[in-house]
Amino acid sequence: MLSIESITGSIQDFLFANLPGFFAVLVQFALVGIFVISLFAVLGLVLVFMERKVSAYMQIRVGPNRVGFKGTAQTLADTLKLVLKEGLTPIGADKFLFNLAPFVVMIGAMLLMAPIPFARNVQIWDVNIGVLYISAISSIAVIGILMAGWASNNKYSLLGAMRSGAQIVSYELSAGLSIIAIVILSGSLQLSEIIASQENGWWIFKGHVPALIAFVIFIIAVTAETNRAPFDMAEAESELTAGFHTEYSGMRFALFFLAEYVNIFIACAIGATLFLGGWLPFHIGSWTAFNHIMDYIPSSIWFMGKTFFLIFIIMWFRWTFPRLRIDQLLNLEWKYLLPISLINVLIMTIIAILGWHF
Repeated sequence: MLSIESITGSIQDFLFANLPGFFAVLVQFALVGIFVISLFAVLGLVLVFMERKVSAYMQIRVGPNRVGFKGTAQTLADTLKLVLKEGLTPIGADKFLFNLAPFVVMIGAMLLMAPIPFARNVQIWDVNIGVLYISAISSIAVIGILMAGWASNNKYSLLGAMRSGAQIVSYELSAGLSIIAIVILSGSLQLSEIIASQENGWWIFKGHVPALIAFVIFIIAVTAETNRAPFDMAEAESELTAGFHTEYSGMRFALFFLAEYVNIFIACAIGATLFLGGWLPFHIGSWTAFNHIMDYIPSSIWFMGKTFFLIFIIMWFRWTFPRLRIDQLLNLEWKYLLPISLINVLIMTIIAILGWHF
């Protein structure tokens, strides 16, 4: 069956058969860069359309249905509108930092794509400290957000950026502790080895109740880290007009908008990898016939299916829960999620040492 694994393998064999080693690697780097940029563009179009259709479904309405077949070209039309809009720089703004901030946010999102296993043997960089790399690089985005808020010379933008900084730094702790719980079970920081440790069952099933608690805390924390409702204090339209990107227009605004949705995809991809087996199919014990059918589905389909399932859950949150106040948001993290995460890691350590997991 045609799959991403077979396509990438064929390209690699062709390059090394027809080019010297150095140039083959150079072409591979170029192709990887084109793949990441193309994936960003496609994800932006697909996730914005999905957001609108999911919100329409939650509110019992139709959603975009005019441009293209059933509204599928609506996001393309919105992209064209943003490309044609003039990019304005406010008087009094720090022009260099103002223009640099969107690129800092986008570069951080691009770097996070490197260790994610999209399918069997399809990974840009299988670094042996993949989890640590993701935790470190994900902190770069807050620098771009703070830079945008301060450089805009706008009090609403600065307030939104400060809220975002406090929010991301706080919820990174709970997200990190949830990830550590799975690292303890798998015994590795390498994402490919974490997936391999789930061949006989996904950690969310065989890690007992602590794995389920870690998964729930992880989803809540990454929802807050990506500034999604009900934790969207940094972009609270009804209070801060648009938050840290109030003064941005044209393609610079589009970069912030795109980075938000790409970060949602990356967060959910990491969640699918750690808790749901990544690209591994769903197997049930000794159900041989059922397991063979599951194996027939390409690994890339499994990975994307799990990732978009988690994205749907995060979008569901937006249309279910009201926005929290900033004090409620920080109380939830420091008084509830963080203590629970610490106790959960301790319990998970005991389970791993005693071998009580399945």
